[in-house]
Amino acid sequence: MRIEPFKLERFFARHEFTAKHLLSASDCETLSLPELLDLATPESFALWNHLSLSYTESQGHPLLRAEVARLYQSVSPDDILIAAPEEAIFLLILALLEPGDHAVVLTPAYQSLYQVALGAGCAVTRLDLSLETQGWRLDPDLLQRSLTPRTRLVVVNFPHNPTGFMPSHQEFDTLVRIARQRGLYLLGDEMYRFLEHDPAHRLPAVCDVYEKGISLSGLSKSFGLPGLRLGWLATRDASLLSRCQEIKDYTTICLSAPSEILGIIALRARDAILERNRSIVADNLAVAQRFFAEHSDRFTWIQPRGGSVAFPVWTGNGSVDDFCQRMLDERGVLIVPGSLVDSPGNHFRIGLGRRSVPPALEKCVSLVGPLYFGGSEKKGPYQADAFFTRAIGAGGPARR
Repeated sequence: MRIEPFKLERFFARHEFTAKHLLSASDCETLSLPELLDLATPESFALWNHLSLSYTESQGHPLLRAEVARLYQSVSPDDILIAAPEEAIFLLILALLEPGDHAVVLTPAYQSLYQVALGAGCAVTRLDLSLETQGWRLDPDLLQRSLTPRTRLVVVNFPHNPTGFMPSHQEFDTLVRIARQRGLYLLGDEMYRFLEHDPAHRLPAVCDVYEKGISLSGLSKSFGLPGLRLGWLATRDASLLSRCQEIKDYTTICLSAPSEILGIIALRARDAILERNRSIVADNLAVAQRFFAEHSDRFTWIQPRGGSVAFPVWTGNGSVDDFCQRMLDERGVLIVPGSLVDSPGNHFRIGLGRRSVPPALEKCVSLVGPLYFGGSEKKGPYQADAFFTRAIGAGGPARR
């Protein structure tokens, strides 16, 4: 098995810890350890206080799996496998696909969602989002036309990274119906679930609506806790989950004991953590809208519907790769060009989940024009008053 280098992760490995400003982080503002422990119930704090640094259960701590199962409507703790999010993708693809099988993957996409299948000798067809006047769109007919007799898996991602796209409930139901009619497995990358900008747009979990559906999720994105390296697969297909667990014996075997207890604490405090992160995203979304409106001669803003990322277009001179390199070299601002997720069209990804977004945008001004918001006031153009004055909870730096 030979897997191509992960372009986005290699980019972050080179620049993430040396760039002064990260404008393309995909996660939400991270809690510090004391802040997370302050959210612990007496029971969960006792688990932390008496933690033994021994091996843990391969499938995951029973209490952790019970908390994960509460996020869904139709699965039990036995339907959950705990793993690092990236590991979970790897386990699932190896458990599900054989050389010569075919998968259809919604694109642009996080590279491992298709690259692991390619490395395993499978064929992959891109299910590209199209950009129309009213925003991003997914054509279900394109999925129908992409299927072959060898198709075994369809991979979707809602809210979508990097565009923030979400289909309507009717469109989502159509995708599920197509998978069911053909007996295909349907993997839903739901790492950004619960960050919908309008709660009415929240889609059901794939594992809840389809007997061959698999939900991939974790604490890295919506919860802003990537340092825990804690994710999971949820599916009612017991044999598939068992096969994933067998392969896991060759990867991590089990999760970190501290991460599991901290994960229990986070999931039990999920309402407070998610509300905090949705507030940060909402404030940053308003700041970003103002920035791109002021600089519409150089950018095209495309409104996301969910998640903590957006995928606008650079329309200024030169390519988006040139623009991103200049921002890094001259202003110390890290911006991910669309080429790192195999997306054409001069798109780039910005993150909306961290408090550092307004000052990072302000660093961009000298390269795109020093336009200020309103009147003659000489404050920074993207320091939205609500962002800096409204109490939205504390947090520290996060990895990605």
